[in-house]
Amino acid sequence: MLAMVLREIGAALVPEERPDPDPGPGEVRIRVEACAVCRTDIHVIDGDLPQAVYPIVPGHEVVGRVEAVGAGVTAPRPGMRVGVPWLGHACGHCAYCETGRENLCDAPGFTGCTRDGGFASHLLAEAAFTIPLDARLDPVATAPLLCAGLIGWRTLRMAGDAGTVGLYGFGAAAHIVAQICRWQGRRVFALTRPGDRDAQDFARTLGAAWAGGSDEAPPEPMDAALIFAPDGNLVPRALGALRKGGRVVCGGIHMSDIPAFPYDRLWGERSVHSVANLTREDARTFFAVVPQAGLVTHTRTYALTRANEAVADHRSGGLRGAAVLVP
Repeated sequence: MLAMVLREIGAALVPEERPDPDPGPGEVRIRVEACAVCRTDIHVIDGDLPQAVYPIVPGHEVVGRVEAVGAGVTAPRPGMRVGVPWLGHACGHCAYCETGRENLCDAPGFTGCTRDGGFASHLLAEAAFTIPLDARLDPVATAPLLCAGLIGWRTLRMAGDAGTVGLYGFGAAAHIVAQICRWQGRRVFALTRPGDRDAQDFARTLGAAWAGGSDEAPPEPMDAALIFAPDGNLVPRALGALRKGGRVVCGGIHMSDIPAFPYDRLWGERSVHSVANLTREDARTFFAVVPQAGLVTHTRTYALTRANEAVADHRSGGLRGAAVLVP
């Protein structure tokens, strides 16, 4: 097998030939068909996540076929198409797992962070944490749904029944959320990097009622603001753009420090929430919605050996949608 390995924080990914791994009890070996690049992969590369281990093969938006199964695995079966998301393990017995909140597990495992991920031709995954996928789906188009879609879905659900939703940072997650909002009958305001006309035009093609820079005031107060950009300065800015009772939801795993802000930004029963990881139930509900909402992902494909280029393009913010690696 071929893997693109991050040997230390801040280093370039390097190709490495390895023997095909043998699945242990409860595991499956997956032949990767496509793996999208996520902002979280950049955080792993930059050393922003204290739980990350090195060396590591990044990548947690994986679509592939099961090649072999370990002892005790009855599903998925060899030949089945599955997805492998960020949450790769939960203990199953802590207080969070026992109350349906496995995303907050006290002893979790994360694909491409604490265990090798999908920037490779093959990977091992816990069978119980794979997501069954329709064999007819396009692997490249589906890969971004495994995190950008799932985290976007969880973030949007935390916004409740908000009618007008602001999306701060119009990348892989926001371009999916915008389509869901349109399907649900919500209005979307897209707030991009200041001066990024291309991203603003892209947002309008996906149904945004208004698009402008994050330094601009939207045309009217919003019911909710979803922040996908890892910039803590956006939190007080988004609070200031909300109606009373509005909610800011931070969808990223890492964000720069949030600056001090006056209490009147929060007063009026406004609130700030964070999204932590995802659950298998999120995957079940989201993938039921995908065909109903007619979601279309916008992607740019790269050969696996061009992983560094794909990461750089994602980091620059110049992509329309998601970068996807194909072995």
